[in-house]
Amino acid sequence: GKPSPLKRRATIVAARLANADAGGQNPLAKNMNKTTQTDVLVIGSGLAGLATAWEAAKQGCEVTLLTRASNPEDSNTYRAQGGIIYRGRDESPEQLVADILSAGAGLSSPAAASLLSREGPRLVKEILIDELHVPFDPSPEHPGELDLTCEAGHSISRIIHYKDRTGYSIERAFFERVKSHPKITVIANATAVDLLTASHHSTEPTDVYRPLTCVGAYVLDQTTGKISSILAKETILASGGLGSVFLHTTNPPGARGDGIAMAYRAGARCINMQYIQFHPTALLAPDGCFLISETVRGEGGRVVDRHGKEFMQRFHPAGSLAPRDIAARAIYQTMLESGEPCVYLDITHKPADQLRERFPGIYAVCMERGIDMTREPIPVVPAAHYSCGGIATDDTGRTTVDRLRAVGEVACTGLHGANRLASTSLLECLVWGTRAGAKSADRVLHGNNFYFPQVADWRYENEPADPALISQDWLTIQQTMWNYVGLIRSEKRLNRAMRVLRELDLEIARFYEKCEISDSIVGLRNGMLTALLILEAADQSRESRGCHYRID
Repeated sequence: GKPSPLKRRATIVAARLANADAGGQNPLAKNMNKTTQTDVLVIGSGLAGLATAWEAAKQGCEVTLLTRASNPEDSNTYRAQGGIIYRGRDESPEQLVADILSAGAGLSSPAAASLLSREGPRLVKEILIDELHVPFDPSPEHPGELDLTCEAGHSISRIIHYKDRTGYSIERAFFERVKSHPKITVIANATAVDLLTASHHSTEPTDVYRPLTCVGAYVLDQTTGKISSILAKETILASGGLGSVFLHTTNPPGARGDGIAMAYRAGARCINMQYIQFHPTALLAPDGCFLISETVRGEGGRVVDRHGKEFMQRFHPAGSLAPRDIAARAIYQTMLESGEPCVYLDITHKPADQLRERFPGIYAVCMERGIDMTREPIPVVPAAHYSCGGIATDDTGRTTVDRLRAVGEVACTGLHGANRLASTSLLECLVWGTRAGAKSADRVLHGNNFYFPQVADWRYENEPADPALISQDWLTIQQTMWNYVGLIRSEKRLNRAMRVLRELDLEIARFYEKCEISDSIVGLRNGMLTALLILEAADQSRESRGCHYRID
């Protein structure tokens, strides 16, 4: 019978003939009529993608790294403020494992936590400190050592940092090194449209390939509007998070769930999608949220109401240093009870010079928005921050689709369980990215001959997309997810969201089939599917655990 719109959207065969434009700035434009082949294709340029590409190239593979942006700033890594876990003084690996398992609300994988605690500090030392020379802040009390700070959920100080711009310092150092490697080709302004799988995109008989095998991706060159195929022996998704499907988020606009949606359409297993961590303290401003790092609370910041009264002790004995899920819900509940649009983060009791030195980035952004954090409390609200679930992977990033791996926030290694411990994300990117790069390289260099099917060229349509429709569809997704699938969920709210989003999903599927393909169209399609996956997981999960909380 005739396939449903959902089925058509999920398996639409992208076959559109291209007219090449060899004059663009993007390297893809030079070979737009041809199919490019590479050993390893990495989709994403945050820390996970960079670590993967770096390790695979060092092993001798030809690597192609795609980034949607023209520079590395459009990533969660670049925006990460607080720090990366290293090791506390006289700390044993078991202490970090205990903290991870405690924060994960009983759902974290002990094996993943043990792997992180064993390999993480070593890789930080070998790659970030010794090889890349990331300028982490030195300790003022212990000459020759790095400064260690504490964040919510940690039993000791074990986090190293560069001011409040840790992600920035790591991303810049790593990206420059990756760009200069002779075996790595970085392609900017490139959007992965869909993963290439033999079962969906091959023009050959179905009896000559394994159905669930990834062989690369269709890639849109944003500078020309043309789409080409990149065939790869190993494909690694490192495309980041999904915070942009919610109305309030600390993520960059590109965090649309692209990797999760592409992997799901290709047949990969996705798990724990209901566990969306909301950061408790994001600066409330008309032009969008800005993360106020966990370290502000770790360094003594107090969460107060508009009267300056602390209220977190009502919800958790650790007060303002309560785990993120509890802190976020407490703030949200307090806002509902008071009718106020926000609460406040007060660290004015600390010396002004100390705050400007420790938090230069946060201080500058606050000042730009008329707030002097040394003199007045910062207005904050919870905001979607991190996806604890994602594409199910093993300890080398392998998914349920052959020749496809996933690393970083797009993946679910089991490490975070139902609630991520602060500052584990960058370390997870480094550990799993390095392991995925090494395993991919080993398979490429020592594996059997790799089969590549004949892939259809992209077939172009001529109907331009209406930006007003895209904008309104995104607003519907974001408001529905925030109001009904946000910090506090119930069956009634989830049912309402299901009715709204299923109808919208059909409209977007038709929209996608008819319009010229652009980055915004790709993002809308992926955001819609990602929202539905979160919603379905939340609806099926009947218990409150970690950052999935149901009042019914």
